[in-house]
Amino acid sequence: MLKKAVFIVFALLSLCSWVVGQQRGAFIPFINTQHAWVDSVFNTLSQRDKVAQLFMVRTHTNLGQRYIDSVADVLQREQLGGIVLFQGGPVRHAQAINRYQQLSKVPLLVAFDGEWGLGMRMADSTLSFPYQMALGAIQNEALIYQMGLEIARDFKRLGVNVNFAPVVDINNNPRNPVINFRSFGEDKQNVTRKGFAYMRGMMDGGLLTSLKHFPGHGDTDVDSHYDLPQLKFTAGRLDSLEMYPFRELIKAGASGVMVAHMNIPSLDKTPNLPSSLSKHIVTNVLKKRLGFQGLTFTDAMDMKGVVKHFPNGEADVRAILAGNDLLELSQNSARAIDKVLQAIKQGRLTQQDIDDRVKKILAAKYWLGLDTLRPVNLNHLYQDINRRQTQLLNQRLADASMTLLNSDSLINALNYNKRTAIISVGVTQISEFQNMLGWRFDNHMNYVLSPHATADDVAAVASELTRYSQVIVAIHDDRIRPRSTLPYNGTVRLFLNELAGMNSVFCVFANPYALAGLPGVEQAKSILVGYQNDPIMQRAAAKVILRRLTPSGRLPVTINSFFRYGDGR
Repeated sequence: MLKKAVFIVFALLSLCSWVVGQQRGAFIPFINTQHAWVDSVFNTLSQRDKVAQLFMVRTHTNLGQRYIDSVADVLQREQLGGIVLFQGGPVRHAQAINRYQQLSKVPLLVAFDGEWGLGMRMADSTLSFPYQMALGAIQNEALIYQMGLEIARDFKRLGVNVNFAPVVDINNNPRNPVINFRSFGEDKQNVTRKGFAYMRGMMDGGLLTSLKHFPGHGDTDVDSHYDLPQLKFTAGRLDSLEMYPFRELIKAGASGVMVAHMNIPSLDKTPNLPSSLSKHIVTNVLKKRLGFQGLTFTDAMDMKGVVKHFPNGEADVRAILAGNDLLELSQNSARAIDKVLQAIKQGRLTQQDIDDRVKKILAAKYWLGLDTLRPVNLNHLYQDINRRQTQLLNQRLADASMTLLNSDSLINALNYNKRTAIISVGVTQISEFQNMLGWRFDNHMNYVLSPHATADDVAAVASELTRYSQVIVAIHDDRIRPRSTLPYNGTVRLFLNELAGMNSVFCVFANPYALAGLPGVEQAKSILVGYQNDPIMQRAAAKVILRRLTPSGRLPVTINSFFRYGDGR
């Protein structure tokens, strides 16, 4: 069913853009084939150089020149296989990439956590696409495919060649502190369809991708950055649910998979052993049973979930023993390389274990065209990664995600000439949403209530509402990452309950799970879900209110008994 519903939809698109830039055919067969360039580079590497190709180091460009220089020293001394970019500016990043590539005997893999594009790490200077939860509501996967192509174009223009995305974890736990809005939702087939479109777009654009976080981080309530989560589900449940998107996307040619740090007794009974260090999970399940032949990345090796029980470089050795190809962000790469070389001497690892991985990594670099590496051109860089066409696509994605719950009766009944109160809750100044509506509602007044408004603040607004014939309420979460609960005090929550019973139109610019923390909001006849507090979402919602857009999104998660997966008009 998935192949008919999704793969054929993108077959023509894939054929049209399959040979992009310096791509050299389908990735999986390519990296598992012998190539003269790979052999020629491999033969120049010392034993230590070969081990170093398995490691990727963290780099920032917003922490000062001394930090940038320190990374350069590590790369020149250790000759690592790649870097992972974090916060900084586009030009500074490009300058650093050029310098780091020049210092490396073997071209570097340059990776980025760009689940919503370059804006995930550079929000102040580049564009952010919607979070995956919003994308999960979209019914037109071709838009997500196009987003993947645009992200690939941005990344390659900056000199980045690997994106640690998409997230294909199935978020069926509203309390999940680490995945949540980063997931396409709770339905395994919807997650797979969206993940395929995003992955295929990026790969067709010439980018390596990495599905994450295998075997599935969606149903946890512990953040593996700070501790080791434990999944207590049966192997059957994991196989049929959590692993489903990975299995299907591996069949579709996924180039990479990132393995999570979770303890999963049903798959490996070793106490406190993270999945990333389990040979059974990485080699037997992922590579043999699921047939994955691409690049296997670990999640960051400096996370507490992996080093808590395996400190001082032991986690690095065990990650390679488990079958991983590339280790992201070792706590100390020089120590890790020494530990791996020692493990070879001790017989824990063989040189062939290392050589096979190195040749696959080099083949991936060859597929990316790094055999003819050129410096990143700094001219017009900012303009090139902030294109008008990308901004237009971003708005189309927001428009397509708009999800209308309950009924459209109140929206259709709005009269632009009547006295209208437009209330933004959770912010401290007039919102983009209010500005968008203000030009059309001739007789309106804007009100703003902070999430911690006092009883007097609320009473002042409430007393004014008797003067208005119609009320539009916007619920905002102005935090950078929209969580499952809103930071509203009890007074504000009670006022929202009262507004819901007053035939008010509600627009929610927050994590959809947040609706569960607003008892009584289900009384509102028209609730428009905008998923995040972003100008593009507020503009999209305003279009719906102004009847210039018909909402077509569907809830990607179940919120409570009132609002369930698939709801939307």
